[in-house]
Amino acid sequence: MSGGLGAVFGRLPLDLGPLFDTLADRRPSVDVQLGRPLDLAPERGTAYDTAQLAELVRETAAWLAAAGAGPGSSVAVVKRNHWDYVLLACAAARIGAVPALLSDRVPPEGLGALLRRLRPDVLVTQRDVLGGARAAGVELTALAGRTVCLDGPAEGALPVDGLRGGPVPGVRTRGEDEPLAVIHTSGTTGVPKLVVHSTRTLIRRLSAFEARPWPVLSVRREDTVASAISFAHGRALTWTVSAFWRAPRTVALLPDADPSAAAALLRSHPPTVLEALPSSYVRWQPLAAGAGNPFRDVRLFISTFDAVHPPTVRTFLDATRRRRPLWMQGWGQSETGPLSFRFLTRGALAAAGERHPTTRDLGRPVPGWVRLRVTDPQRPGRTVRPGETGMLYARTGALCLGYLDEPERWRRKLDRGWFNTGDLGVRTRDGRVLVLDREVDMVPGMSCVEVEDVLHERLPDVEEAVLLSVAEGRPQPVLVTADGTLDPARWRDAVRDLPPLAEPLVVGWDAVPRTATGKVRRHELRERVLAGSTRIGTGLWT
Repeated sequence: MSGGLGAVFGRLPLDLGPLFDTLADRRPSVDVQLGRPLDLAPERGTAYDTAQLAELVRETAAWLAAAGAGPGSSVAVVKRNHWDYVLLACAAARIGAVPALLSDRVPPEGLGALLRRLRPDVLVTQRDVLGGARAAGVELTALAGRTVCLDGPAEGALPVDGLRGGPVPGVRTRGEDEPLAVIHTSGTTGVPKLVVHSTRTLIRRLSAFEARPWPVLSVRREDTVASAISFAHGRALTWTVSAFWRAPRTVALLPDADPSAAAALLRSHPPTVLEALPSSYVRWQPLAAGAGNPFRDVRLFISTFDAVHPPTVRTFLDATRRRRPLWMQGWGQSETGPLSFRFLTRGALAAAGERHPTTRDLGRPVPGWVRLRVTDPQRPGRTVRPGETGMLYARTGALCLGYLDEPERWRRKLDRGWFNTGDLGVRTRDGRVLVLDREVDMVPGMSCVEVEDVLHERLPDVEEAVLLSVAEGRPQPVLVTADGTLDPARWRDAVRDLPPLAEPLVVGWDAVPRTATGKVRRHELRERVLAGSTRIGTGLWT
């Protein structure tokens, strides 16, 4: 690492446990503003500084210890989305436990399956999560040693207030390569996988890499940084470490994507750097066009987790008054961290309505950090030539330790240190990566994601376009619009030069099942709208 940061990260005990103590001691304080109070401490309001966060983590570690967590134990967290997922992870790591962060957006059956793999000593959750699972026939409290409920009494659970006030345990250290945290994949095709990361992969590699003083990309002291992601995701952990190390003036954290809920915080603390889920950007487009546009000062937009379509990028780049704003689109996975990224400008998106893979072009692998190769899906050892479609494999030092309780699945994804991403793509002659589709979603001879891009370009009122492969027929489009309708004549004009598609199913936003990161649960959507049909992809690499 260049500069002094590599030495600093190597010298300090920058593990999740003492993170905020270290930040309070070594870095300028950060003004933290929340979209709503933390579920972990609802009485404390929506504003914190770094020292107050360190105090809250210490208090949380004390009641986790009182609940039975300790060195070598596992602490599962399942709650509604908020940044206190990160604080709970820090508290668990502080006492030597391994936090496992599970989104409450995972269906009850899936949550039950994940908890059976985890066998947690302590489950931290909320009444709605327990009640919703119980109504579906899944008793979550039976799958953990003890259950702690954050928002009051619940059957089979200890109320958190009865555990508070005990002594604060000392910080327990762990080896660089021991399990630090467990996170889950998006679960678009079924029950998510549980990904195990270490201090070396999450902190020393991913967080430290991002915290370097990169031109344009790095957070600056004068920035107001806003994050609106799934805080149960591993990205929330690595981002917290790197962003707080850079010590921006203000950090605004938005747990709710609904425009009416997000608008107040965005307007009171207009961001200069904004990271959000692609689905959140889609829902926020009316804010960008309306009075009191909160995106007027953004210099850098960041999008990860899923495909983002050209009209959405264009809307936000046009919404800022900055002369040269940038949109950074990243491609990566929970197992690997970022693999490639590309900066998009207003000029790159000027050709509205054109059919081109603007946002499917994900740039080049991170130099000195990631290597990629494209192999024949039928013969995994054979690398295909530039320009040919194949399976994308990655090699990175940030690769996770494996899948919890699924060792065979993990071994199947590895080929002599190369990780099978499950994505189909093309490597151009100049080294750029074009990601076409997940293998499980593939249609021979076309890219579903590229066709979805074109539909978004030509049908601006479509909020989400999803193309489902059908082995025995034409690909099935599912279109989301505000009122669940679409003019048939406009549809025919939009698909005039596209491969043959089935007649679209047009639905409202809530009719499409989504993951915590806003991705469409394609497997579940297929079951809803195409019951009995089969896909084309094998799904062996999901």
